[in-house]
Amino acid sequence: MAVLALAFMATFLIDWAVTLPAIGATSTPSASASASTAPASTLPCTVSPTNGCIQGTITDSDREPVQGVDVDVAGPGGFAQTATTSDTGRWSVSVTEAGSYTVSVDQGTLPKGQYLTNAGDAKRTVSASLNANVGQIFQLSDQQGVVTNDDATSVTPQRAWQQFASGIRLGLLIALASVGLSLIYGTTGLSSFSHGEQVTLGGLLAYLFANQLGWNIWLTGVVVTLLCAATGYLQDAGIWRPLRRKRISLTQLMIVTIGLSIAAQYAFQYFFGASTVRIQQGNPETIRFAGVTLTVQSYVAMGIALVVLVATGLFLAKTRFGRATRAVSDNPALASASGIDVDRVIRFVWTLAAGLAGLSGVMLGLVLNGVNWQTGLQLLLLMFASVTLGGLGTAYGALVGSMIIGVVVELTNLVLPGDFKYATALVILILILLFRPQGIFGRAERIG
Repeated sequence: MAVLALAFMATFLIDWAVTLPAIGATSTPSASASASTAPASTLPCTVSPTNGCIQGTITDSDREPVQGVDVDVAGPGGFAQTATTSDTGRWSVSVTEAGSYTVSVDQGTLPKGQYLTNAGDAKRTVSASLNANVGQIFQLSDQQGVVTNDDATSVTPQRAWQQFASGIRLGLLIALASVGLSLIYGTTGLSSFSHGEQVTLGGLLAYLFANQLGWNIWLTGVVVTLLCAATGYLQDAGIWRPLRRKRISLTQLMIVTIGLSIAAQYAFQYFFGASTVRIQQGNPETIRFAGVTLTVQSYVAMGIALVVLVATGLFLAKTRFGRATRAVSDNPALASASGIDVDRVIRFVWTLAAGLAGLSGVMLGLVLNGVNWQTGLQLLLLMFASVTLGGLGTAYGALVGSMIIGVVVELTNLVLPGDFKYATALVILILILLFRPQGIFGRAERIG
């Protein structure tokens, strides 16, 4: 535990040392450039006991951030201020009085060919309070009819095809982390609730190296993956193996993973802040292929994920150590009796799982154009739903389950707003447990 703590502290102290000068170097030009126009509308808002923040994000029909859209905020005492979205699609307004405020989108500033998904959505009423954030997300569509007719549907074949492609992308990235989570369960019987924080760690380390230190993104990906794999090795050496030797029950081990998850989340907030950070500052370029528009980072991430997943599958199926891993996953006692070093296999599984999760965090940070302290936490339910659907303890089941979950979640966004689509994973998880608890590739077992 001391070695693990020192490794975390060393990483965060590096970030602490470089963050302040980096922020000073990047924020000063933008502030001075905007001072002559509308300082209050472009500077980011930070809550305090004397003020609150009304903020949000505007994304286009391809779920990409929209820059240059004006958002008008009016409130008590004649308060009126206009915020303009940045290159990340974000806008924010600082208020010094608690109360009800009206948030309106200036539709004349929307990009050409983009419209609000609902005409009545242009003006909203929010309740703001001091020392707190109030978030609002505005979604745009490429169908003008959706704006002029409240009864019109935004579900079109083009949008469904776009969401299906986004689901394939999400499924591949979830699979990177889910395979390791499934292998951990298969070899140890432990459901690791701290696995999502390994994803977050990968994304935040990528931000540190690529954004703050200016490293090449390819070098960053390799180094971050190796560092995350090292944390998995250290976790098993310092925490899990000693606890296994003490015959600690799985319930107690699961509680330890929950505590480790909470501790990591607070550490991420303390050293990196609660805001979303970007691995690459430049606006992502998009490519249209087969009627689907995705960013370059999305295509690259999908390709890397596919190659890594295929390589992992071949390793487990064709190599001697991979077969030993599957043997431990099927029956640890029999594998040990056959001469397999179970502890060594479990150590390898923790290392592999953490490395794959870290790589998934890097890819997600690039695809989503940002990462924050709870990125992995938001995906943890999707990962558990994936491994449950595919079959607990099976790597191939985790891959298939992740693809299904990714596609279903993204297609759900056709009818459900915002991040509410993630609740679909909970519904799927409940249905799986009710009708096929062993999953697609799992084996039914007699209990009792």
